[in-house]
Amino acid sequence: MAGRAGAVVAALWLLVRPVAAHVRYVSDEEGGPTGLDFIVDVLSDPLNAVLLGGGAVATLVVALAYLQFRPARADLAVLRETLSGYRDLIPWMLRLSLGLPLVGAGFAGYFFSPEVTWSVRVFQVAIGFFLLFGLATRAVAAVGLLAYLAALPFAPDLLLAFEYVPGFIAILLLGGGRPSADQMLNQVAQTPGTIYGRFDPIHRLANWFNGVVEPYERYAPTVVRAGLGIAFAYLGIVEKLLAPGTGLAVVEKYDLTAVVPVDAGLWVLGAGLTELALGVALFVGIFTRGGAAVAFLMFTLTLFGLPDDPVLAHVTLYGMVSMLFITGSGPLAVDNWLREPAQDAEAPGSEGVAADD
Repeated sequence: MAGRAGAVVAALWLLVRPVAAHVRYVSDEEGGPTGLDFIVDVLSDPLNAVLLGGGAVATLVVALAYLQFRPARADLAVLRETLSGYRDLIPWMLRLSLGLPLVGAGFAGYFFSPEVTWSVRVFQVAIGFFLLFGLATRAVAAVGLLAYLAALPFAPDLLLAFEYVPGFIAILLLGGGRPSADQMLNQVAQTPGTIYGRFDPIHRLANWFNGVVEPYERYAPTVVRAGLGIAFAYLGIVEKLLAPGTGLAVVEKYDLTAVVPVDAGLWVLGAGLTELALGVALFVGIFTRGGAAVAFLMFTLTLFGLPDDPVLAHVTLYGMVSMLFITGSGPLAVDNWLREPAQDAEAPGSEGVAADD
């Protein structure tokens, strides 16, 4: 895992810039060439073409070299085993990564995304606190998901916060986990002789639903991985490649060309293509943990490189890529076809964990 993550991070380092992620959160300026015209304009400079092409080739070479030699096998085996011990904390991690920004969004006066300034404070704060406490977790996640989907046709800018969709679905699959109010109350309800157990029928319904959902829990990493892949691809295409004016304004606003002296257009094009490539890689499930590490790096660079970028808008993304770092790609991923023969004999329940290390 660490070897693959390090290899991919090193290969993509020159293409990953603080201008990546939600540039519209820090600039509203538009204009300039768009789409294919923008790409042709940037690549018409031979130096830009060489830098961009060289980065792509270097990434491919590093990935193929890793698959051929697979270094540090013993180290990776220990790390996989260590990470597998954190899997029971994933529901708690997801609840925090959705609950905290929802509470913050409610008090800040926006609806999921800072671009949608609807004041629904009580609703979002309530959803957020219920998730944080882990009370009626699956029902609350369903309400949050339906609210997002119902509002989407009226506020397309909600696509900037698309990560909430796989996040809510993953919580529906996994439940509240532990520590949570659901787990605590269920334990009391199932203990013979308790007053709560005699009068509360909810836990029986919850246990029945848990049994229905349990066979599909293994797909939670797949849902998160595919959802994040869509989110990254959308940001790369729509925010950078098709509408580079905002990204160019961010580069100028923070004088990013003084940090790395390359053409401003290359900054935006590199960020857009990196997000698109990362999105596709996550969606198909190749080098998943490496992709999660790159995504984590992108968020961190954005937060430190763009000081007025809203931190809460990235908390959900941080939590979800951290989940993928623990679980790996999950089922239905290219990583599972690339696994080494020795990894096929791993313990039950580790599916998807070893395949993408």
